[in-house]
Amino acid sequence: ERKSNRRAKESEESHSNFEGSEQDKDYKTSLITLNVGGYLYITQKQTLTKYPDSFLEGIINGKIMCPFDADGHYFIDRDGLLFRHILNFLRNGELLLPEGFRENQLLAHEADFFQLKVLSDAVKSRWEKEQLASRETTFLEITDSHDRSQGLRIFCNAPDFIAKIKSRIVLVSKSRLDGFPEEFSVSSNIIQFKYFIKSENGTRLVLKEDNTFVCTLETLKFEAIMMALKCGFRLLTSLDCSKGSIVHSDALHFIK
Repeated sequence: ERKSNRRAKESEESHSNFEGSEQDKDYKTSLITLNVGGYLYITQKQTLTKYPDSFLEGIINGKIMCPFDADGHYFIDRDGLLFRHILNFLRNGELLLPEGFRENQLLAHEADFFQLKVLSDAVKSRWEKEQLASRETTFLEITDSHDRSQGLRIFCNAPDFIAKIKSRIVLVSKSRLDGFPEEFSVSSNIIQFKYFIKSENGTRLVLKEDNTFVCTLETLKFEAIMMALKCGFRLLTSLDCSKGSIVHSDALHFIK
């Protein structure tokens, strides 16, 4: 009886090990390595075959002939860097791109090559929205909460640049406020300071009742101009030419 029990146990263990090895084998065969333009990507078969009649589904299921590299991996002569976005789309089922991504046209071409119409349409839609946004002029107004005629307006056709200048001004102002954020308010396009006085040396932004000095408007103008030039923008014009110079103008207009 003991021998019988031992043999039954050994048989169960052997069967279990066999099933485990078969599962490992199935899992390994479900992993696919692609060489895309010299970049290796490892993913699952089900990911690549997610969209029927796509280029990748055709390769994996033998509908489309594909060459192999020296290591026996599928070789696809396309943009290896951009392929990460193709693969992420297959994994997530939606278009997710990093902030500041600018290669929409190239990615749309890649999506067309891989016969992923859903991805191609999503990229083209994103591209069109960005082009429309780039044509729209956005602005930032730095002004006095009591008199909006005092201040500076910055116009630009790049919303991200306006946001960059805004963040810079808010950062500098907060660092000098020393714990008094109520001294200025920030909205989507306006920074309003509580106190704004003029001196003989130029307009000063005074953020506390004790007249703590922060900076002049001229400083903000020059800093905005330098940031714009570093980012590849050019000063189109001073929008108020009657002031005679950029230093005395009330508005700046940048374009790329």
